Amino acid sequence: MFKRSKKTPGLDGPLSTESLRAWLIEHLAARVGAAPADIDTGKSFEAYGLDSRVAVQVSGALEKVVERRLSPGLLYEHQTIDDLSAHLARELHLAERA
Repeated sequence: MFKRSKKTPGLDGPLSTESLRAWLIEHLAARVGAAPADIDTGKSFEAYGLDSRVAVQVSGALEKVVERRLSPGLLYEHQTIDDLSAHLARELHLAERA
């Protein structure tokens, strides 16, 4: 399980699969001007209009959340919130709930 001494920036509580997924939903919603409830986590980032520049910016913001260097192409390698959060949960050995 991923542990840290402080609260993760931009997250409510410690980093977990669910908190990471919630961060991705909130961040994407803010980027596209939608309500978080309107974000379909199975819909591709491209379908939300994210271009390569924005995808790299999101990846950079996500690096700060997980405190780890990430591929700038991460959102193209894992094209949905569901896929990306599952991938990062495996990579970071996150618990389902913290």
